[in-house]
Amino acid sequence: MTGDRAVKAPADKREPAAGLKLAIDLGPLLVYLVAYWATKNIVLSTGIFMAATLAAIVGSWITVRRVSAMLLFSGAMVLVFGGLTVWLHDATFIKMKPTVYYLMVAAILGFGLFTDRPTLKLVLGQAYPGLSDLGWTKLTRNWALFFVAMAIANEAVWRMTSMEFWLGYKLWGAMPATILFALANVPMLMKHGLTTEKAEDAALPPQG
Repeated sequence: MTGDRAVKAPADKREPAAGLKLAIDLGPLLVYLVAYWATKNIVLSTGIFMAATLAAIVGSWITVRRVSAMLLFSGAMVLVFGGLTVWLHDATFIKMKPTVYYLMVAAILGFGLFTDRPTLKLVLGQAYPGLSDLGWTKLTRNWALFFVAMAIANEAVWRMTSMEFWLGYKLWGAMPATILFALANVPMLMKHGLTTEKAEDAALPPQG
């Protein structure tokens, strides 16, 4: 009985973390969308977005006693680019934030591949137990290329469309694309050591 409880405890502990992870990923963006569509004020809505991002970071710490490196990185960028938007009253900065974020993450992952250092494994290792070194290499390569593509897409959308369209793209374009891409990687992950019971966790998008 004791052995069974020891085996089941990690799974029970991880289950709410998966839902919390989605809430943290989506929550600030949803708050931002609602704030902008309700006020049509980019300065006010960006300030609310910054507050919601801080709340997500604090919520992560309160509930699971940890804040992922990706969440901290993304949160810092929201505060920097959001702060510039509020200070200068210019939406260009908050629109550029995803592009810079995607390119920086892609560069970090690419550097890890080039130097044979498991950068992604250091950040997400607990979420992909059993994954082989070859699996980590392929996953890192796939996400690096995906983030480059997302940076290009974000640049195209914000430069050629309206603020409203860009916000809609973030919710109905970028987020679903990230989830679908993560799901598309699951068969490869299972082929390289990820167990079936961990596949649901692996399908979750990275913090960002």
